[in-house]
Amino acid sequence: MTAITADSKAIYPDLDGRTVLISGGASGIGASLVEAFARQGARTAFVDIDADAGQALEEKLRTEGREVLFRPCDITDMRAYQSTIREFADRYGPITALLNNAANDVRHTLDAISYERFDELVAVNLKHAMFATQAVAPMMRQAGRGSIVNFGSVGWMMASPGYPVYAASKAAVHGMTRGLARDLGADGIRVNTLVPGWVMTDKQLQLWVDDAAKELIKRSQCLAGRVLPEHIAQMALFLASDASAMCSAQNFIVDGGWV
Repeated sequence: MTAITADSKAIYPDLDGRTVLISGGASGIGASLVEAFARQGARTAFVDIDADAGQALEEKLRTEGREVLFRPCDITDMRAYQSTIREFADRYGPITALLNNAANDVRHTLDAISYERFDELVAVNLKHAMFATQAVAPMMRQAGRGSIVNFGSVGWMMASPGYPVYAASKAAVHGMTRGLARDLGADGIRVNTLVPGWVMTDKQLQLWVDDAAKELIKRSQCLAGRVLPEHIAQMALFLASDASAMCSAQNFIVDGGWV
């Protein structure tokens, strides 16, 4: 059994009333993050390019009485994204937890990659995280605290084939975390990397998880079972909360013990 039961989910009182921003929040890991933070009582703002899915999730959580705000946004348009971030802060107050979740692990080859496609993949997998951090850091400084959670990948650690620009971008995320943690730490801002393993999202199940993949997972993980989006969300809650007050510049790997 890999699902997390209601009895085993932690409650973080300091997240109640906090303003949290999540990128790529309409589906997969992102949707699990949005649900988890909203149900902690956080004022949860999120963006995604999938307007229909984002609006459906917003409506679902609002019917539960949660404070949730969705805006469709292309995070590779940095000016538009930073403008949306300011709108969220005007509505909900200073953002003190940022989860740079959005990414695209689309497969691509060295021979086929173009200059333009390279820039597009770096933008969606790395660049937006830097400029979202740029937008929220002044708010966190003023608040005297903040948590930035960048999302890495075990893929580059395992030398996985089929997405060299994605792998390079995710490796760079880990370096960005270390640099920003040093630059921002004196202001009470923590920066960590949350590193998912092979998470059983709908996308992964539809595109990649065949019988051979299931056997690979079984053989490679120390723990039996599947890594689910909610496992990633539970770690994200911890990292955003003051429960992890002295954690910064670190990698937190949730992969069932693979790497």
